[in-house]
Amino acid sequence: MDYLRKYEFWKQNEYFGEDIHKELSSFDIEKDRKEIEDRFYRELEFGTGGLRGIMGAGTNRMNRFTVGKATKGLGLFLLDIYGLERCKEQGVAIGYDTRHNSRAFAQTAADILSGMGIKVYLSSKAIPTPQLSFSVLFLGALAGIVITASHNPKEYNGYKVYDEYGCQLVPKQVDVLVLYINKVKDYRKIDFTGQKSIIFEIDTAKEYISAVLAQSRYTNSKIKGSLHIVYTPLHGTGSFPVQKVLRLDGFANVDVVKEQSKPDGGFPTVASPNPEDSRALQMGIAQAERSRADIILGTDPDSDRVGTAVRTSAGYQMLTGNQIGALLTDFLLEHTDITAYKKPAIIKTVVTSELGAEIARRKGAAVFSTLTGFKYIGEKITQFEKAKQENDNIHDFDFLFGYEESYGYLTGTHARDKDAVGSSMLICEMAAELKAEEKTLIDRLNELYEEYGYYYDALDSFTLKGINGLQKIKQIMADLRQYGSPFENTKEVIDFNIPTESDLYFGELPSSNVLKYLLEDGSWIAVRPSGTEPKIKVYYSIKAENRVLADKKMEKAREIIKSKLDGEIT
Repeated sequence: MDYLRKYEFWKQNEYFGEDIHKELSSFDIEKDRKEIEDRFYRELEFGTGGLRGIMGAGTNRMNRFTVGKATKGLGLFLLDIYGLERCKEQGVAIGYDTRHNSRAFAQTAADILSGMGIKVYLSSKAIPTPQLSFSVLFLGALAGIVITASHNPKEYNGYKVYDEYGCQLVPKQVDVLVLYINKVKDYRKIDFTGQKSIIFEIDTAKEYISAVLAQSRYTNSKIKGSLHIVYTPLHGTGSFPVQKVLRLDGFANVDVVKEQSKPDGGFPTVASPNPEDSRALQMGIAQAERSRADIILGTDPDSDRVGTAVRTSAGYQMLTGNQIGALLTDFLLEHTDITAYKKPAIIKTVVTSELGAEIARRKGAAVFSTLTGFKYIGEKITQFEKAKQENDNIHDFDFLFGYEESYGYLTGTHARDKDAVGSSMLICEMAAELKAEEKTLIDRLNELYEEYGYYYDALDSFTLKGINGLQKIKQIMADLRQYGSPFENTKEVIDFNIPTESDLYFGELPSSNVLKYLLEDGSWIAVRPSGTEPKIKVYYSIKAENRVLADKKMEKAREIIKSKLDGEIT
């Protein structure tokens, strides 16, 4: 019962403070044993998404001590790699979102790093995650930290680390950092004192907004002014920058959902602040229905994802991340002089629909597919830029656009993470141009389907919490590998646990716990555990001649997956 010993140690040790003692003392060892076990059965893992977990007392929770341990490890890593002088000169940029404790955790990180002699640029207010990525590049910092749990429910918070290129760490970098974090054996030896003289509060909003506006593709301000937009920041960081960018870009008719405009880590108006979920946009849709707005935008708490709904004759229709990505690919390439680039490139992930890729190839751009997670797209952008600096004529591509199915998009190289602020601007520019042609985003999407074939994409997520949930997820993946493809018309099975190299992915990908079934008709299904949540995810990308046939294929694929998971999912 090692977790019980840890529980008693945290509860009784004065070092952890009265709040921790009070919280842990509220549990009954017999009645609350499962809760105690979940809090202490392991250390909160620093993975490819950094730290992410429920806030509270315990080694498997987000609190100042688990944040402190990660930060102490990061400080040791930076001092070892760069040396004290460079750490004093270039430092670390730290940002945070509007969640409960985000500012406090950011201050904790600032205090620990400064106490180690490392300069800190601490954001003076809550900012979008892409602004933190931008800030690392703009300031020439050695690393970045952002405190956020993105679109997770209010109980969660997280901690992501960025490298000197403004890109979230990829696994090979995480593996090294974790070695340093693991050197911190005793929470009581973390110094939270800090040096105020080397903590500098900053605000890079003006520079970031200028960089975003530089990505504008459509300049007709008269037409932009006619587009009626309803926008909700879902109580997050997008409120100021999204409104500012839209206004400066010429969109004069923007209504904000007032009930959701105030920053609030409790997210009182939604069950979960996730713009992928249509329920999160219901207040925006209701407001749009009253005013007959053309389009609705919703950004998540750290404003790296944006969801969109469009007015049609049948009401407001949500677009999927794959659909928005394909539309943006089409729009950007239509408004880009492709001949001005030596090797124009689009980057997507392996669980993203092929529609955008087909559009890009036909319009003259190369397509790269990365593993799931925008960090891999950011890494690829950095590889392109390094290749140019090194006169590497094989890999010196020009990045135009990157996107993933989970509502994340990036145009330009001002950041290395998905950017809902810039994406909101481009979505509105696209919608404005279509409105001038008496069309909507849905109309344009249907035109693309006519030209490229019908694509129907969906995602099923199954939550499996606790130690038993982790074991079930491992068993599901093991069973799928052991018994082969459950689909009769399978052309190829790609197991990303094995480093993969093929023409489809343009080079070798590192290993990842993902299985992808490529079908004869151009459809595919992929299964993977989430890197940031206790979930197993199933991605479906069905290709057919029309929606009716796609519906039938989708229903059959879901039935097959359900039959394979029924023994594990309860």
